[in-house]
Amino acid sequence: MSKAPTLILPILILILCGAQSHGRFIADNSSPSDLVSDGVHGLWETQPFYLRLNPLSGFGAESACEQSYGFLPCTTTVLGNLFLIIVYGYLMFTAATYLSNGSELLLEILGPGLVGGLLLPILGALPDAMLILVSGLSGSTETAQSQVSVGMGLLAGSTVLLLTIIWGTCIIVGKCDIEGSVAIDGKDTKGFSLTGSGVSTDIWTSYAAIIMAISVLPFLIVQLPQLLDSSSGRHLAVLIALVVSVALLISYCLYQVFQPWIQRRRIEYAKHKHVISGILQHLHKHGLGRLLDDNDEPNIPVIKKLFEKIDENHNGLLSASELKALIIGIQFDVIDLDQDDAIEKVMKDFDTSNDLHVEEPEFVAGVTRWLQEAKREGNSYSGHGGTKKFLNDFHKQTKQQHDILGSGEPSEGAAEGVANTKWVVLKATLLLLLGAAIAAAFADPLVDAVDNFSTATSIPTFFISFIALPLATNSSEAVSAIIFATRKKQRTASLTFSEIYGAVTMNNVLCLSVFLALVYARGLTWNFSSEVLVIFIVCIVMGLFGSFRTTFPLWTSSIAFLLYPFSLALVYVLDYFFGWS
Repeated sequence: MSKAPTLILPILILILCGAQSHGRFIADNSSPSDLVSDGVHGLWETQPFYLRLNPLSGFGAESACEQSYGFLPCTTTVLGNLFLIIVYGYLMFTAATYLSNGSELLLEILGPGLVGGLLLPILGALPDAMLILVSGLSGSTETAQSQVSVGMGLLAGSTVLLLTIIWGTCIIVGKCDIEGSVAIDGKDTKGFSLTGSGVSTDIWTSYAAIIMAISVLPFLIVQLPQLLDSSSGRHLAVLIALVVSVALLISYCLYQVFQPWIQRRRIEYAKHKHVISGILQHLHKHGLGRLLDDNDEPNIPVIKKLFEKIDENHNGLLSASELKALIIGIQFDVIDLDQDDAIEKVMKDFDTSNDLHVEEPEFVAGVTRWLQEAKREGNSYSGHGGTKKFLNDFHKQTKQQHDILGSGEPSEGAAEGVANTKWVVLKATLLLLLGAAIAAAFADPLVDAVDNFSTATSIPTFFISFIALPLATNSSEAVSAIIFATRKKQRTASLTFSEIYGAVTMNNVLCLSVFLALVYARGLTWNFSSEVLVIFIVCIVMGLFGSFRTTFPLWTSSIAFLLYPFSLALVYVLDYFFGWS
């Protein structure tokens, strides 16, 4: 649903504030013209008793501040800037919501690929990128150097927020009972058991976590001169890190474009292996003997007898219909099996002569290949457990591989058929344009408000932007992730955590590319060692978590939550006790 009416109130407030605070304020100096008489005019020479206007008074004048675009309000007071941060932050949140809604509408129409791989990740990071861009473009080099810490605070804060508070919350709201190292969809009877309750994801989510961990590489490159205590190569290091960051951005977008196709191929391959294991298990159970002989080699005589049994018309050839009769009688553990597709793949495995029939030598060779593949991939196979146990283990393994890859079905919420496509595309386009326009218009005023609030309170801009700004720019992503997690299914959990890892990856490559481009183009000084260390630690810790496991017990959420205050404390200690900045 469109939220355009919600913009009216904050914009009206801004206009009214701008009308009341338009103009420049009286500067505080010692000239007589700035003094107001106390009414005793005749005592100027002997009793000069004058009142000076208080620049912080609500009825007097303020210190000079620069209005954004010449009409938006500005102030030097703490409460005034806090109010502006809240209003501008709300507008940035609205922009992020419009971008998210527009992207989802296009995804319904066009599906994954270019939209899911290029448009969605870039638009998701657009508000952050705009704030980072304007923080380094404002005013002189000295001004940009002071304001660019807003961009770094936002970059670090967004990454840490997503991987700690949001990640941990998704574990809590999405938890299901863990049985056999896997969370059971929709079953949540163990309460808040730290080890018996949790979330399971598919293998593609682990790949997303690995990519996220790799995306911190540009941070390490730009930090090398500081690590080597060298000042001569800092500008070059920024350029190299920028090139690497852009290269990673392009590579990530290409991977996202082709990933749905790769995923479908991997799922089909896993499904095909499960069909093979089911057929072997069925042949052994209903066959005429063991498929492996005493030497654990394929039992050729038994395989030949199986061929004769399947060959119903006894013409020495197996047709597609005879193979279909075999496959129909097999239970494949409720995997979504297209029987015609399975028959086609089995025929392709056996029919090496491509004559649309399977002869006995082809059948023997095909079953032999299957058995050898099962022995090669069956980790539990020892050669002494018997053929039945070996085939049962292989069948369970292929089923697990299929499950861990995911079902390959469309994401929940995607429309199978969208009515009035032209209207949906128009609506999506308008939402995207409106969101981008709001983000571009109010990014600069928000950065100014943060900078002025920092000046008024003496709180470093990094900490303000680290805590406050990510709440505005990442709220829509956070709400979407949490809602999906509450559905308590492996498929939606996989989508949730993949989106979190993807958002962090885009922060690390797109937003960092913008940031590095500003630093290089404007000749700014790179002095963000502590901030880089925080991003590196959080990304690596959570990246390792997500890379090496697909099931996350409830206790893992506590580690994520603790990383947030740890990050703030680490930056504070490194900056103000060890002087890293």
